Parts: sequence; structure tokens; C-alpha cells
Amino acid sequence: MNIIVVGCGRVGSQLSTMLSVEGHNVVVIDRDEEAFRRLGSTFNGVTLKGLGFDEEILEEAGIREADAFAAVTNLDNTNLMACEVARKLYGVRLAVARLYNPIRERTYQQLGLDYVCGTTLVAQTLMEKIKVGHGHHLNTLGDVEMVEFKCNAAAEGKKLKNVEIAHGFRIAVMLRGQSTFIPTDDTVLHTGDVVVGAVKDEAYLKVSRYMEE
Repeated sequence: MNIIVVGCGRVGSQLSTMLSVEGHNVVVIDRDEEAFRRLGSTFNGVTLKGLGFDEEILEEAGIREADAFAAVTNLDNTNLMACEVARKLYGVRLAVARLYNPIRERTYQQLGLDYVCGTTLVAQTLMEKIKVGHGHHLNTLGDVEMVEFKCNAAAEGKKLKNVEIAHGFRIAVMLRGQSTFIPTDDTVLHTGDVVVGAVKDEAYLKVSRYMEE
């Protein structure tokens, strides 16, 4: 896929690198050239300095051939404008924006704009939207996100108390086969278990090792 990402902050750089590693053609736009330093060493796409709603910059980025467009700056108005230009002026089928301030959620909904709101899981959720997949993200409250995921082999045989993180990650509900239950500290996890829990921003990377892709 040909994908344009506007914004190369923490979310934008992570998203761009993930997409690039999967083999997509990625162009990243940011008004600050220094921001491109955040891109991972595995990123092999193109970077452009400029504004994500500037038509000249978008033309240079290949907007007319773009399959997907993601606006992920920390400015909601910029993200909204960029997605509206991509959708309405260039007819990009899939345009997704990061919603930084939940107060503006109604505006995004009224415009029919696809968006992702949150902290840690934003890049992953955006990528899954672009790939038309299913994300782990359920909801966000401050810097805590509710997540649902299937346990991978790394979780096999581990007790809940050895996986959970004090003040960082807590599992509330589990699904095993056809059985749904509330686990205890001594509940043993198995590959394929589906869990729902809460994870704080700083704990996500530790928790993600147990998530099936």
C-alpha cells in the first residue's frame, strides 16, 4: 500500500516504522525536520518537510496514488484539516486522524471522520485500521487504556500475579474456550486465552510481549 503519515512525533514515527517494516510504501510529512530523527533504523520510506494539508507537499508525497492517509500530529485542527483535504480534494478512501482532545470527538463524528483517541495504543490501532484489521484498544481514561487481546506462547504457564504489574497492568476478565470468568492471582494463563484489562502508558511495552499479533 502507498501510505502518507502526517506528523512524526512518538505516534507518527512508531506508526511509520511499523508500516515500513511490513513492506508498505510510506511517506512521512512533518513541519520540523528534526522530528524525522525519531524514525526507527528499519524505516526505509520517504520524509518530507512541510504541512500535512499543503497541496504542494501532498502532491509531492504522492497523494493521488495514496491508498491510506493518517494524520497524527498533536494538533486536532491540523489532523482534521489534513484528513478533510485528503478525503474531499484527493478522494483518498481511507483517511484516519488522531484525536488528541476528546472534547472535539463530536466534531470528528459529525464530519464522519475515522479517528483514534488514546495514548499508548494509538499507533497500533491506527495501523490496524489502515490494514482493516481488529485492534486491542477498547477505551481510554487519562493515561490508562482498556485493552483486549489473545495471549501468545510467551504467556503460556504463567500465573496472573507474575504477569500483572503493580499500578501498571491489571487483568479483569478472561475468556477460555466458552467460559468467561474473573481470574485470581494464581490463575494460570494459556496460549489462546482472551483477556481484558487495564494498562498504563509506561507499562504497555512490557505487556505487549504477551499479545498475539
